Amino acid sequence: MITDLGKKADMKPCAESWELSCVPDNISVVSDGFLQGHNLQELIETYMDDLVGEKIYERFGTKFPALIKFIDAQDDLSIQVHPDDRLAAARHGSKGKTEMWYVMDSGSDSSLIVGFNQTMDKEKYLRALNDKKLKEVMNFEKVAPGDVFFIPAGRVHAIGKDILLAEIQQTSDLTYRIYDWERVGADGKPREMHTELALEAIDYNLHSEYKTRYEKPSQGTAQLVECPYFTTNLVCLEQPMEKDYQNLDSFVVYVCTAGVCSISWGTAENVNICKGETVLIPAVLKQIRIEPTEPTELLEVYLISE
Repeated sequence: MITDLGKKADMKPCAESWELSCVPDNISVVSDGFLQGHNLQELIETYMDDLVGEKIYERFGTKFPALIKFIDAQDDLSIQVHPDDRLAAARHGSKGKTEMWYVMDSGSDSSLIVGFNQTMDKEKYLRALNDKKLKEVMNFEKVAPGDVFFIPAGRVHAIGKDILLAEIQQTSDLTYRIYDWERVGADGKPREMHTELALEAIDYNLHSEYKTRYEKPSQGTAQLVECPYFTTNLVCLEQPMEKDYQNLDSFVVYVCTAGVCSISWGTAENVNICKGETVLIPAVLKQIRIEPTEPTELLEVYLISE
């Protein structure tokens, strides 16, 4: 990730970058401009609905509702599941975690896990888990750059080896780990599993398709995911593009997954963004112009107000 996305980190390997976060102890800080050094929480407290949107501010207050990450998996990550809002509130006084993945790069034989490959129930699931046969009932998906997977709360999942992706999710850090490939941690002991907590969180149903289908344009915008927690579009640019947000009561986040472009508004203000960078556009800005200097792809993220 340090090489591919230009991240500065002391960690080696650097497997995860939280691009936009309001999670306590991991709050994003403005990197440039007159607000440089101020964190996202301070910005919302100061600018309120001008930053996030009127209805979003009424709903979430000073808590930013989306968490955006890059994840670079050099090994198979643990199989996990996240609780929904109802279960998370009852158990943890927290929000649940629905998320999506946009694959930016992958190995020629890379795959990930999303859901089951057969209809399950608690008894079948526990039997497979205890017999160390969980892998046999998991749905594996071969992946390639541009693939999209929507992962509602309750769907078991795991990122596979040699996959670089962008993750868009609810602001929540609740994870139930259900299997970790018999690995041990730095202390030589197996990492904690959350078997009992996961039982009520898991969606045991078999779904007909787990990969999101969409048409990728050479110039234009394609919707990837729309759900109550976020809408994510793919914006592809070979020529300049105007964006009109007059009817949108929300912030907009641009995550650059390929290329270089300039984002401008008003008469003189602009910001450059390249692969691996993220820009937060305040809700008060309604007219945006994007000018690529080479073929560019952006993830466009916002919330549709209830």
